[in-house]
Amino acid sequence: RSCNPPVGNLATGRTPITLTTCGQNSTELYCSYPDQNLLHHVSHGCGQPRCTKCNANHPDNSHLPADMTDDFFANPISWWQSAQGVHREEIRLDFETEFYLTHVIAVFKSPRPAAMVLERSQDYGLTWRPYKYFSVNCTATFGLQDDLAEEGSMCTSRYSDAVPCTRGEVIYRALSPANKIEDPYSPEAQDLLKLTNLRLLLLKRQECPCQSSELVEKPQRFAHYAIYDLIIRGSCFCNGHAEECQLANRTGVMENAVSPRHSLIEFVHGKCVCRHNTAGDHCEKCAPLYNDQPWKPGDGKTGAPNECRKCRCHNHADSCHFDLSVWLASGKRSGGVCDNCKHNTEGHRCQRCKPGYYRDRGKPMSSTEVCKPCACQPMGSANATFSRSWRCHPKTGFCYCKPGVAGPNCDRCLMGYWGFGENGCRPCDCARDCDQHTGNCFNGYDNEPFFHIPIGGRIPDLVQMLTNESEEEWKWNDHEQGFSALRHPEKCVCKEKVLGSVTDFCQMKYAYVIKARILSAHDKGTHAEVIVKVKKVLKSGKVKIGRSNRSIYPESWTNRGCTCPILNPGTDYLIAGQEDSRTNKLLVNMNSLVKPWKAYLGKQVSDILRTGCK
Repeated sequence: RSCNPPVGNLATGRTPITLTTCGQNSTELYCSYPDQNLLHHVSHGCGQPRCTKCNANHPDNSHLPADMTDDFFANPISWWQSAQGVHREEIRLDFETEFYLTHVIAVFKSPRPAAMVLERSQDYGLTWRPYKYFSVNCTATFGLQDDLAEEGSMCTSRYSDAVPCTRGEVIYRALSPANKIEDPYSPEAQDLLKLTNLRLLLLKRQECPCQSSELVEKPQRFAHYAIYDLIIRGSCFCNGHAEECQLANRTGVMENAVSPRHSLIEFVHGKCVCRHNTAGDHCEKCAPLYNDQPWKPGDGKTGAPNECRKCRCHNHADSCHFDLSVWLASGKRSGGVCDNCKHNTEGHRCQRCKPGYYRDRGKPMSSTEVCKPCACQPMGSANATFSRSWRCHPKTGFCYCKPGVAGPNCDRCLMGYWGFGENGCRPCDCARDCDQHTGNCFNGYDNEPFFHIPIGGRIPDLVQMLTNESEEEWKWNDHEQGFSALRHPEKCVCKEKVLGSVTDFCQMKYAYVIKARILSAHDKGTHAEVIVKVKKVLKSGKVKIGRSNRSIYPESWTNRGCTCPILNPGTDYLIAGQEDSRTNKLLVNMNSLVKPWKAYLGKQVSDILRTGCK
């Protein structure tokens, strides 16, 4: 729910600033009428005025600005008093941060001013705006209507009568029937209630009616402003995200302002103790790791907390920031971008390994060791890869090999190649394999290397689509050689079958027709094996084909390590070919139809199979 800090007296513990104080330079003699003899009608008599001394430097005779904001229960007869003879006086209270105002009460010891203005600043005193004008005659003094006659007017005569001559009150309510606010944290409410400074401008003195009845004392001794208590009710400003506050640290104002007489328990602090994953003195922003959606104030009307949401940084970042373009691109679901990803990760969510590292699938994405450094053989690995900054594939760790080079780390020659060096490996000039160091041909089968391939071993995903992170990643088995030539299809040149007429297609009598994604390819020494993910079966023969991962076997095997036709990992193809029902294998050769998948091509072949071939 949205939170509201308690309301207290903002003036408590804070010392107002005034233009003058009685007895600043020397002792002054002043007079006033006592409280108990105060009468509403002059005819009843006012009693004798009391006269005494004021000296700002003598504690027993001083009436300082701090006396307006002391504890009015503990010190009911303490007051501030201006110098004699002043007409314009200013009382200003500066706050160390922003607060919310509810109402102001000033209890005068002298007669209330005939004209006065209550103002507030929201920018630490740079500019000021009026809350209320007070005058015995609003039209004559300020050119405004009296709110007693016109509700909602900025001026009132309600608190400007000279009577009572002492303990007369001036009251201002920020939330009045004229200022109806449904949500206290809306921009309109903030414009009205928020303040950093409050100022009372006392513009015109007026005499107590008692003075004209009998002039016992000199009139100038009554010519001053005096205020018993200045009460400013309000709370710390927290945007609906806190219900308690602590000492603000914007400046040292608080330490200098608190008088020894004031209890710190009553002091209204200005720094919010934020909830809802928010931060800042006024909970005006989201906490460092909680910027996945725009910050909002609590909703004071519905009570909705509008909490800040945590960014998905997988424990690899200490903070994130909100990015509007990311937010809009996601359909306003997520806009957080992680800052300074750690543990060799990168990306908006620290979700991938940075160049030179690959993801360890044996560890959760939140692990500090999820990204391992690439272990590529410098001589055998290629510099010009799909992305220039990659040393190995960021998902599998497989290195990108130079022509004729094999192995997950590009550290040996392919079958049929020799002379491992700076330029990769050279093709053997032999009918079969050759010695990898000398290039000497092997004449028989006895000397051919044997590669142990475990039954049921997981097949590696060499170059899967980079944007698809949800597909299962398979682990490399060190005993298998990567079919590295397939990573460099530009090295292979094949004359491929084209889709001709219906008659030509039907005459081929293909045993199967499928849509499949190429996952990986493997050099088995005497043959190649290509792992595909079958996505659609348009035709099948004796070999059962399901929508799952399976192998197909290219028959054409050139001495350069290429399968023809070319099958690029990560690409969807339309594949039509023969089968070997005895070994339960799907075959691909130069008579097979292999085309990158297009929807129109799939429909064309489906129509041929359905109606053309009888």
